[in-house]
Amino acid sequence: MSTPLSAPAPAAEIEATSATLLCVDDEPNILSALRRLFRAKGYKVLTAESGAAGLALLAQEPVDLVISDMRMPEMDGAHFLEQVRAGWPQVVRLLLTGYSDINSVMAAINRGEIYRYITKPWDDNDILLLVRHALERRALERLAARQHEELKVLNQSLEAKVAERTEQLQASRDSIQVAHDKLKTNFITTIKILSSMIEMRGGMLAGHSRRVADLARRIAAKMGLDAKDTQEVFIAGLLHDIGKIGFDDELLAMPVNTMAGDKLHAFRRHPGRAEQLLMPLEDLRAVAVILRAHMERHDGAGFPDGLAGAAIPLGARIVALASDYDNLQLGALVQRKVLPEDAKKIVYDSSGKRYDPQVVAAFRALMDGDPVVARDQATLAKYLVPGMVLSRDLVSPEGLMLLSADHVLDERMVQQVQDFEAKNELRLNIWIWPPKGT
Repeated sequence: MSTPLSAPAPAAEIEATSATLLCVDDEPNILSALRRLFRAKGYKVLTAESGAAGLALLAQEPVDLVISDMRMPEMDGAHFLEQVRAGWPQVVRLLLTGYSDINSVMAAINRGEIYRYITKPWDDNDILLLVRHALERRALERLAARQHEELKVLNQSLEAKVAERTEQLQASRDSIQVAHDKLKTNFITTIKILSSMIEMRGGMLAGHSRRVADLARRIAAKMGLDAKDTQEVFIAGLLHDIGKIGFDDELLAMPVNTMAGDKLHAFRRHPGRAEQLLMPLEDLRAVAVILRAHMERHDGAGFPDGLAGAAIPLGARIVALASDYDNLQLGALVQRKVLPEDAKKIVYDSSGKRYDPQVVAAFRALMDGDPVVARDQATLAKYLVPGMVLSRDLVSPEGLMLLSADHVLDERMVQQVQDFEAKNELRLNIWIWPPKGT
């Protein structure tokens, strides 16, 4: 995964070679094998030949991840990992088992809340990969928690900061307008960053929200919505998957038409969860209403409230079509990826059933109407010069935003963009506004 410019590397990319592992097993040869394997990769490895000895080490040394055998005298792996969870919940827990006792494995899962279990004999590459993924996930969870706290602090202090800034700028109307425009730009940039955080899970999420937001904004403009409503539709497009942030990897990758039982029930809860996440933010309450209703259908067969026709907020009707159009091409709705032309036909054929006919008409006008003459132009990193202005967000191939639209490039940033391409051996899609007077 590529790294955004001028920003720390995502937690999932940090190779945790400084992590400390604790291996617990009553067989010395097993401990020796694990010690050799992980030390060769730069990990610090502690070992203990019993659960009690392992707990004593945890009380003395900071540990990031524990690997415990299941069958040990006095204290088995399930009991040991339960004690680890109770005393050191932040430590990632793995179970090592050499026999097929499903009841014992389930006990470890339920009592110790383990991350994964490993069967003996293990494959060295598999266990190294599993430990690396576990540590990366732990680092990502810590990053998300820290950013969540930062956003809470920012939200709590935002009103005071805006009031203070407004008071300082009362003497100059021009300065007030500049500050307002900057706050608005930063607000949208923050939303885009939050959307990118959702997509850090990877897979087919990458870039999806940005494409949905762009298409939804174009449909809203085609239908004549005012600037405020169009902006709300755009933000709803960026955040329409925020309710999925707690989905496990299996559910996140599962096409909707294959879901059933608990998986389908969990999926159907995400529009309501999205609304709940945004409701505390007064400026995003209208967006929250759109997100709650964006899985409704024109014919009333959607969820969570079974709304139909005009009872569904117009913004939600627009986001629903834009999201489905992109998801059809990703294979997120059905078990195969659909070509763009076929995706358009599916949308057209669903007019009056799944989608609002007026929204479909606006979508058709965009897709099949007169081509739009682009005002901006594409360029290559090697041709960038200071003073150029980005006309579109600069994003990595994985969909992470590197720089926001309207960013004025300086000499340092031009060099960073060029170095980023060279380091990652890729070519970015860079769009700029033409120089004035051309």
